[in-house]
Amino acid sequence: MAVEIKTDICIIGAGSGGLSVAAAASQMGAATVLIEAGKMGGDCLNYGCVPSKSLLAAGHAAQAMRDSAGFGVNGAAPGIDFARVHDHVHEVIAAIAPNDSVERFEGLGVRVIQAHGRFTAPDRVAAGDVVIAARRFVVATGSRAAVPPIPGLDATPYMTNQTVFDRTTAPEQLIVIGGGPVGVEFAQAHRRLGSSVTLLEMATLLGNDDPELVEVVRRRLRAEGVHIHEGVSLSGVEHRGNRIVVTAGGRSFEGSHLMIAAGRAPNIDDLGLEAAHIDHSATGIGVDARMRTSNRRVYAIGDVIGPPMLTHAANLQAGIVIRNALFRLPAKLDTSAMPWVTFSDPELAQVGLTEAAARAAGRDFRVLRWPFAENDRAQAERATRGLVKAIVGRRGAILGAGIVGARAGELIQPWALAIGAGLKIGALAGMTVPYPTLGEVNKRAAGSFFIPKLTGAGVKKLVKFLSRFG
Repeated sequence: MAVEIKTDICIIGAGSGGLSVAAAASQMGAATVLIEAGKMGGDCLNYGCVPSKSLLAAGHAAQAMRDSAGFGVNGAAPGIDFARVHDHVHEVIAAIAPNDSVERFEGLGVRVIQAHGRFTAPDRVAAGDVVIAARRFVVATGSRAAVPPIPGLDATPYMTNQTVFDRTTAPEQLIVIGGGPVGVEFAQAHRRLGSSVTLLEMATLLGNDDPELVEVVRRRLRAEGVHIHEGVSLSGVEHRGNRIVVTAGGRSFEGSHLMIAAGRAPNIDDLGLEAAHIDHSATGIGVDARMRTSNRRVYAIGDVIGPPMLTHAANLQAGIVIRNALFRLPAKLDTSAMPWVTFSDPELAQVGLTEAAARAAGRDFRVLRWPFAENDRAQAERATRGLVKAIVGRRGAILGAGIVGARAGELIQPWALAIGAGLKIGALAGMTVPYPTLGEVNKRAAGSFFIPKLTGAGVKKLVKFLSRFG
């Protein structure tokens, strides 16, 4: 017979969100059970953020050699040892893995059960040879690569983010289906590491981002040799010997390998959600602003509830759950200051409203821009591609910001802080930043809000009047 465990909180899924809840709950004194059938750390550590950024770093190192001549460094074309690239990626995973390990969480007082968890009743979860009865449950099972219904795909070998990091040889000719952040990052990384790359997108490249900023990324990808085809309808895939042929937009694209990067699907299969009376659909588990499901003792966080499918979103949601489940505080999720980043080169980062979103919402706003080319540090590092673009209300409220350029993922953070704290544009314009740094682009963009006022006829008359007094 199954052994029953009674606990305060039970989490299904040991990805970023689940681990955050488990660590916080246990350290705050709650009896905590964590269930994970796969690898600790989930998708982010093993198949997502960590390995993909490690692969991008390898590609960046190779590209730095190609671009070194502009600095007076006689760099030769890089020699790519893809087996060593593979080792680098997995060494990074191994270095971070102890932070997410069973041993660490058991050391924090969490009971970790390595088995598949499934609801058998609204207040019971079965996992292996135990049944967990908890006051509160958290579903944090994440997502997986969505596979589009393309004729012939089921008979064709293809890679996703879960399998691409197993390779020790570079694909000779890689076809990437999907032009979102994942597709763009993998396309550029593989191109820089020696593969010929074709990227196919049914709509537009990075369609959730500001088109003006996306164009900077698009030009860079094409300059590096990535063949981008947008607005193409995928009509079939065929495996011919050791070749793969994709038919799209009336054309045929041939390659040696195929990668699917066409979005994510929530992991909701075989969770017993019906037995727990939890509403769900193909897009994920439904939750309210307090992260509660239709079963009020069950919360859900992370990719399993749908967009935004971001690690930092899952961690933010974990904090909402802790406040609600442990402290009974009516905390609600606010994503108005949630940044998102595509880690291409140049990086593209955004927070708040884009120009199109602000216009669609009927907001009265101004657009502020400042190019990287007018930043001294960017000139010194030959990183002049890109700009800051801020969406600001007429009275100075910051509605959103987007940055495309070197280290945009770092530079977006003051804008996220300002939006979250309700600061006006003057706060960024008035901050003192060290010289020479890329961060000056933020200050200059913000300061441009005041230029019309400071250079207007009224100010000029005032200055001329005051000059009469010596």
